[in-house]
Amino acid sequence: MITIRIENLTKRFGDAVALHGLNLTIGAGEIFFLLGPSGCGKTTLLRSIAGFYEPEEGRILFGDEDVTRLAPHERNTGMMFQSYALWPHMTVAQNVAFGLEERKVEAKEIEQRVGAALDSVKMGAFAGRKINQLSGGQQQRVALARAMVIRPRCLLLDEPLSNLDTKLRIEMRGEIRRICKEAGLTAIYVTHDQKEALSVGDRIAVMEAGHIRQAGAPAEVYRRPASRFVADFMGETNFIEGTVTAVEGTVQVETPVRTFTATAHGWTPQAGQRVNLSIRPEAWLLGTDVNATNAVSGRIRERVYLGEMAQYRFVAGDVGLKIYELNPKFVFESDDRDLFASVAPDDVVVLPV
Repeated sequence: MITIRIENLTKRFGDAVALHGLNLTIGAGEIFFLLGPSGCGKTTLLRSIAGFYEPEEGRILFGDEDVTRLAPHERNTGMMFQSYALWPHMTVAQNVAFGLEERKVEAKEIEQRVGAALDSVKMGAFAGRKINQLSGGQQQRVALARAMVIRPRCLLLDEPLSNLDTKLRIEMRGEIRRICKEAGLTAIYVTHDQKEALSVGDRIAVMEAGHIRQAGAPAEVYRRPASRFVADFMGETNFIEGTVTAVEGTVQVETPVRTFTATAHGWTPQAGQRVNLSIRPEAWLLGTDVNATNAVSGRIRERVYLGEMAQYRFVAGDVGLKIYELNPKFVFESDDRDLFASVAPDDVVVLPV
């Protein structure tokens, strides 16, 4: 296991700056996700760590070793691509053995390590098969075994599950986490899929336009976003503009809906300041109690019933709110009945405009 440090890293392509002086530390044994929309710089950062791109400024350190100018093969990283990049004319075992053969490892050791790697991804019984005889999920496991068999210092994954169907993707999320933890690998994983990052990652960094906008534990980034961009990218939310009227531990924010008792994380707004409130749809509770915390009076105007959950458009005055109700009880309520949607102050996040 190694710690990876990125220090003031800048990468340009002509006049375009892809990475703007990034600083980031990835702990030994962490599964760290780089998350963001297309073009945000996450793949550029991963490829810089792998050695495929050389930055104009800054350093990349594996432990105490500066690897910034080392060639990819000198860094001993395992890379797993979106396309898998497997050789169709070779068997499963030959594909996995390829990196070891290039390193001139003895044949007996190759056989042992290939067998162990395939067993770790539950593909030991498929060693003699050709790649075109495998399903997409099986090919993905072979690609993972090939990346791990060289015993890399870290594992780099570039959207490895994007070609799989939803069921396989969910299954493989857990498998990748299990394998990385059992092997004690430091892993850096690029994706644009928020659910993937939230369910697998130890920590995540949300990127935009070559900048890291926020880094932290998945629950922290989701529940305590640092900006409107992060809140919006990490899932659905309701944005309500308002003005701060008081700051006394909690924050009082006057909005067109009501005055909310809210929470600011990592900064202190000032009275009179314009702010955005972010409230996740699942944070609301529907009921009939006018005295509930941060209660908003309104009516359900649209509903989508999904069995375990219902999605509502809840109209309060001139403001429409998205509300998700688990184990829904109000799905059959009349559109003409007044209800109250309430939300805890810790779920009303104050963001700077």
